[in-house]
Amino acid sequence: MKSIWKHSMRWSIFISIITFILASVFSVVSTAMLQGVVWAAGVVIVLFIVLVGIGFDMMGIASASANERPFHAMAAEKVPGAKQSIFIVRNADRFSNFCNDVVGDICGIISGTASALVVGKMIVSSSEGDGLLTAAVTVVFSAIVSALTVGGKAVGKSFAIHYSIPIVLWIGRFFFLLERRFGIRIWGGKKKTNGKRGNKRAARSNHSA
Repeated sequence: MKSIWKHSMRWSIFISIITFILASVFSVVSTAMLQGVVWAAGVVIVLFIVLVGIGFDMMGIASASANERPFHAMAAEKVPGAKQSIFIVRNADRFSNFCNDVVGDICGIISGTASALVVGKMIVSSSEGDGLLTAAVTVVFSAIVSALTVGGKAVGKSFAIHYSIPIVLWIGRFFFLLERRFGIRIWGGKKKTNGKRGNKRAARSNHSA
């Protein structure tokens, strides 16, 4: 019980630090991008942020819904990304926490802030400064962003549950590509060296014989 508690506390502290860093970076980048563009381009940026949040929400749901068995069969056939998919499913609690809670919540907060900036640009570019018009634009645009976010996540969750295996395999292939091309290992831990040690011990015993 104590080990589980320590494990949970370490992960909570780690993910909190990661959330703080990512939220700061995303907020600075999105604000900088929106300040230098017109309101129409700002709308596209806001929609992109919403889509990113929906996409990560789908990945988190898929990892929690997927079964580990099909990936073992794929790994036996040496399908690229199958081993990485196994680790994703085994660590679904952490993976879904990162995708749904960290990236998903950050995108939700940033999309709201970005929406306010876009509305400000709309008002400035408008020739009329009527307070009623300003309120109407703010309410309508915020409502559209909220509706797209909630509706998109609803569709994404249904899709992720029914197609969890292909989605997790796609993520596993992405991690496989990172390992193969760039040497970046995110899931899988350290390489096993038991076989090499066993060969060395066997060689020593043969030599001593």
